[in-house]
Amino acid sequence: MDTPMSPLAATLTVIASAAAMELVAWSSHKYVMHGFGWAWHRDHHEPHHGLFEKNDLYALAGAAISISLFAVGSPMLMGESAWEPGTWMGLGVLIYGVIYTLIHDGLVHQRYFRWVPRRGYARRLVQAHKLHHATIGKEGGVSFGFVVARDPAVLRRELREQRARGIAVLREAIGE
Repeated sequence: MDTPMSPLAATLTVIASAAAMELVAWSSHKYVMHGFGWAWHRDHHEPHHGLFEKNDLYALAGAAISISLFAVGSPMLMGESAWEPGTWMGLGVLIYGVIYTLIHDGLVHQRYFRWVPRRGYARRLVQAHKLHHATIGKEGGVSFGFVVARDPAVLRRELREQRARGIAVLREAIGE
């Protein structure tokens, strides 16, 4: 059996994995959800009633990644071929999933609690994601990440430029 990872290495692996998930989430949101996976994501961009939406299936995909990494790192499942970093990477993916759920589903879409931030980074997150929802359809758009939010003024400008170039159709409030 290999030498166990030090606590520092394990902690850094968890942090790096959680941070890397924002890049994974951004690219899968932009190229999968707004691409060939639009059939699952569409209802997230349209008014709907009910607790669940097809888009929630993407959370199951994230959970599968985390579970798979935990399994790869588990001596109970993998025996001598277990790869310990997998456990810590799986934990990083899980932590990102919890943060995503609290920010995106909770704070932004208020599925679990009602709080509208008036200032600070929480307000910026909400504004950035609302601007993501300013487009009609899957084409164009801004702010595909979930935890890193760019300046809303820059995002508004990008949306207007996309509309002018015929890339995006904007909802009334943004169009001006």
